Amino acid sequence: MKAPDQQYTQFSEMPGSPGSGGAAGLGPVDQHLLQRLADAHGVGTSFHGWDGLPHSVAPATLIKVLAALGVPAHSDELIEAALAEAELAPWRRMLPPAVVVQQGETALVPVHVRDGATARLHVELEAGAGEPVDAVQQDIWVPPQDVDGIATGRATFAVPEGLPLGWHTLHAESDGVTAQGALVVVPARLTTAAPLLQRRGWGLATQLYSVRSKRSWGIGDFADLADLATLSGARGADYVLVNPLHAAEPVPPVQPSPYSPSTRRFFNPLYIRVEAIPEIAYLKPRRRATVDRLQEQVHGLNRDAEKLDRNAVYAAKLQALELLYHARRAPARQAAFDEFCRISGSGLDDFALWSAIREDLAPEDPLWADPDCALGSPEAESLREKLADRIGFHRWLQWICDEQLENAQQAARRAGMRLGVVHDLAVGVDLSSADAWTLRGVLAPGVSVGAPPDMYNQLGQDWNQPPWHPTRLAEAGYAPFRNMLSTVLRHAGGIRVDHVLGLFRLWWVPAGNSPRDGAYVRYDHDALIGILALEAQRAGAVVIGEDLGTFEPWVRDYLAARGILGTSILWFENDGDSPLPPERYRTQALASVNTHDLPPTAGYLAGNHVALRSRLGLLERSESEELAEHTATLEKMMGLLRERGLLPEGTETADSQSEERTIVALHRLLAQSPSVLLGVALVDAVGERRVQNQPGTTEALYPNWQVPLGGPDGKPVFIDDLPANARFNALLAAVSEALS
Repeated sequence: MKAPDQQYTQFSEMPGSPGSGGAAGLGPVDQHLLQRLADAHGVGTSFHGWDGLPHSVAPATLIKVLAALGVPAHSDELIEAALAEAELAPWRRMLPPAVVVQQGETALVPVHVRDGATARLHVELEAGAGEPVDAVQQDIWVPPQDVDGIATGRATFAVPEGLPLGWHTLHAESDGVTAQGALVVVPARLTTAAPLLQRRGWGLATQLYSVRSKRSWGIGDFADLADLATLSGARGADYVLVNPLHAAEPVPPVQPSPYSPSTRRFFNPLYIRVEAIPEIAYLKPRRRATVDRLQEQVHGLNRDAEKLDRNAVYAAKLQALELLYHARRAPARQAAFDEFCRISGSGLDDFALWSAIREDLAPEDPLWADPDCALGSPEAESLREKLADRIGFHRWLQWICDEQLENAQQAARRAGMRLGVVHDLAVGVDLSSADAWTLRGVLAPGVSVGAPPDMYNQLGQDWNQPPWHPTRLAEAGYAPFRNMLSTVLRHAGGIRVDHVLGLFRLWWVPAGNSPRDGAYVRYDHDALIGILALEAQRAGAVVIGEDLGTFEPWVRDYLAARGILGTSILWFENDGDSPLPPERYRTQALASVNTHDLPPTAGYLAGNHVALRSRLGLLERSESEELAEHTATLEKMMGLLRERGLLPEGTETADSQSEERTIVALHRLLAQSPSVLLGVALVDAVGERRVQNQPGTTEALYPNWQVPLGGPDGKPVFIDDLPANARFNALLAAVSEALS
């Protein structure tokens, strides 16, 4: 009989019902044991909510999350066995799969061998950059363990401190048995932002798809990015921060949200400027006429001020790109394409295979979940051979994306930008994505990423994105994480990591559960942040972490110590009920007036977002109450602007002149902060009022991520118009002057 103070939970719901955990009929589970097992695998059993109160995670949810980690926990017997296995798991390996150590520190590496046997360990440096380095065994005795009837000992080796940054390989040997693992030497601190401490910088932030020129095919593209960088660089900007440019579906219809991509490693061919591909000059007249006709079909979409049409644009571009793919390439061009494919390796081949299959199969097709059709299976390899030409096409598309991104970055640097293009890294990928298929082995099944309830989303959020499996990612030597970062950073001066807190912990929502019924799963943040810093250091890129929302207090200090910049949004920086004085902002941060999840400042000042949320039924209170609170918040900010002499007494925001003056004043206020980077939203520079993304809505309610750049009159604003746009020039000049 159990002691009376122990707790039990009887799971009696039907499998698949809310909160069941699929544990029907399996009897009581000791909650103390369950919590011990959850702790052993990095699953939080409680968390502090936005209300400041502690909340316990339901036992059924813990069981589901553990199941996603491959740990059965439906009975006390299973839990006890899993606890024992958690202790033995490291002993079953001769070497850990990956060791991540900061440069200048000594890494202690355990080597497990037959008890009493001798062992040796050496380090092979990356790319043969020197002779192998022997590790020295330490005088550390650890009691042997019985592993499946074999007495197993542990020898501890010290890896020398002076190893260079990079991806090295550990080699262990004992009694003819060998093993190897990854040794990643990472910077103790990323130094790429150090020059910004000497001279602060500023730049534009924009959603590239919405920023069109008169040469666009209805969607902003890589050539438009180069033009925008050149224009703003000439006015003193140091960077252009764009939305995630990750690839979406290979054929229409495509997902509008750039934050729900098909892969985070490769780019979206939707952004290709067709006319910038050199082979277009050598098309036969009839084929060139076809390209011109396709462009003409969608060129009129440029004039649409209400909603972008990605599907029509992409369909037309794909037809044109097909013609260019089959055009003969000069020997030098072919050699460049071959080299790109070689460097990109199997990751590009696998993504191209998925793209070729996905052209004809719906995301819900059984093939994607069939283990007999998984990557590497005979069926998948048969399709690789059958679809060779289509695979070649999708590889070629990525080469063109890479070339045009390189051109955009070069244009930015030629214009005087210190950083150039700053990419945005989404939190994850869609559940039916390329990564979900090609990286199945390192993603957790049966769960998706989201967020617990907060003041804006009181039901919580489910983003429908599979998370990294912490253990399997480490077992893969963190190669998928590294490959993703190195591709995104290949032609970049910086990277913004959306929800950087996800490198510490992620909210896992089991399938069938409400977003409220999830749990936090911890990640090895030392390893992930270290690898992020390593790849950024190699690329010479600044890293900006979007560290808004609920987080543990030490996290921001940790990121700052590692050289990762944070994010400060003017409207979110408060001291109690009053705006935080700008002098108290963080130095190591990108500070901006707003973000893409807020309305442009002109719309925010007018309270348009309150009316919109009321119309969409998203308010918890009456519209008048919300508007009154918003007005009070604005008045406090206006008071601070007047107090600083940035806004004349009596200034209202009702007329366009006062509105523009207020927006300039807000940016001048922001410039009084010590933050090393300032951000200017392009929508603020042209007087746009509409929000790009209204959280809590679907496409049926609001055209999220589909709003073209427009001015205060509602008409489209083209890149061609910016040099003569007085509002654009005035705001950029004010920011540049304030930082000089």
